[in-house]
Amino acid sequence: MKSNQTLVKEFILQGFLEHPALRLPLFGCFLVLYTVALTGNALILTIVGCSAGLHSPMYFFLFNLATMDIICTSTILPKVLAGLITQENTISYEGCMTQLFFLVWSASSELLLLSVMAFDRYVAICRPLHYTTIMSPQLCAALAVSVWGVCALNSSVHTGLMARLTFCGPCLITHFFCEIPPLLLLSCSPTRVNSIMTLVADGFYGFINFLLTLTSYGYIVASILRIRSKEGKRRAFSTCSSHLIVVSVYYTAVFCAYISPAFSYSPERSKVAGVLYTVLSPTLNPLIYTLRNVEVQRALGKLFPFC
Repeated sequence: MKSNQTLVKEFILQGFLEHPALRLPLFGCFLVLYTVALTGNALILTIVGCSAGLHSPMYFFLFNLATMDIICTSTILPKVLAGLITQENTISYEGCMTQLFFLVWSASSELLLLSVMAFDRYVAICRPLHYTTIMSPQLCAALAVSVWGVCALNSSVHTGLMARLTFCGPCLITHFFCEIPPLLLLSCSPTRVNSIMTLVADGFYGFINFLLTLTSYGYIVASILRIRSKEGKRRAFSTCSSHLIVVSVYYTAVFCAYISPAFSYSPERSKVAGVLYTVLSPTLNPLIYTLRNVEVQRALGKLFPFC
């Protein structure tokens, strides 16, 4: 049996080799985005961790979101940048499986956390008098641990199933990182179980999870519409508008990348979607939450008066 062996010792990441003239511009663009993503999310971690006024459920979940974004970008972009500058786009088999694990872990965690954050906003707007009681520190901690734990298990299952496959060649991954759909296309052993588990994960994270988020926002919108004063409506909407923007950007990218059958896999479309959810979304998240949040701006001003 060759269930735990592979004839391919390393893979070649196609990356953006089909556009050699864009190599240096892409390097500069990705470097700027990675720097902004790291700086912005590290700033979120610092602000939330050091500001007593931000020790609330919403900012606790934002702290977790920033951590996931750092893991996601740091899993993908250093290898992309190295490939663009050196034109050496190989990745070892072990490195590919490691990248796959952390990517699936951070991406699925973010999807699940966005639903938890939507629930938090639902309680804050629809049941404000009971918010402190419902969103207790114990419940928030349990939700965060559950998100990280469930998604680590999910990632372990997918990575373990991928490691059982045999790859006989070709070894060219038509992407700029190791992702499930292009890897399945390279396997020379049956991928039925992998495909089934991918569909199950898609159903949970992409459908059930999305419906839960939509349901929360359905109640939120209905509650806001019942507020009589324009100022009250504006204030209520401002507490969830940042999260709604983040949800829209992230789910659009993930649906483009994953919610499609393997036989209709498109490398170009997948690369664009990959840039959206592994690069652009982690870069925009801290900007969205800081630029649209007065409390974060005040905390930033106290920590960094020179800003």
